[in-house]
Amino acid sequence: MSVQLNHTIVHARDKRESAEFLGRVLGLEPGDEWGPFIPMATSNGVTLDFATVPAESIVSEHYAFLVSDDEFDAAFGRIQQDGITYYADPHMKQAGEINHRYGGRGLYFQDPVGHAMEILTRPYGDHEEP
Repeated sequence: MSVQLNHTIVHARDKRESAEFLGRVLGLEPGDEWGPFIPMATSNGVTLDFATVPAESIVSEHYAFLVSDDEFDAAFGRIQQDGITYYADPHMKQAGEINHRYGGRGLYFQDPVGHAMEILTRPYGDHEEP
C-alpha cells in the first residue's frame, strides 16, 4: 500500500464553529461529533478532525485545498458574501486580491482561530514560494 494522508486534527476554540465555518466556505458538510472531534471529509478521503483545545495552545497552521474552477467560484462567492477578508499571498499582505500563479487561481483567508486556509485551482508542484 502506498502512503496516504488519512486525517489531521485541526485545533479550535470551538470545534463546531470552526468546522461549520470551513464547511460553509468549501461547500462541505461537517460530520456528527465523534468522541472529541467534529470530522469533515474531503473528496480524496482525507478527514479534518476539528477539536476544541485551550485557546493558548493553538498554533496557526496552514491548510490548502485543491478545488475545481467551479468550486473555486462557489467558495469565492461565499467568502465575498460572508465578508471574509481574503488575500492573494500567503503572507496575507495583498488583501482583496486573488493570485493567478501556475495557470490557476488561488487565495488565502483565516478561519476563526487564525489558521491560514488556502483554496487553489492548480497544484503548485515543485516551485519556490514567494
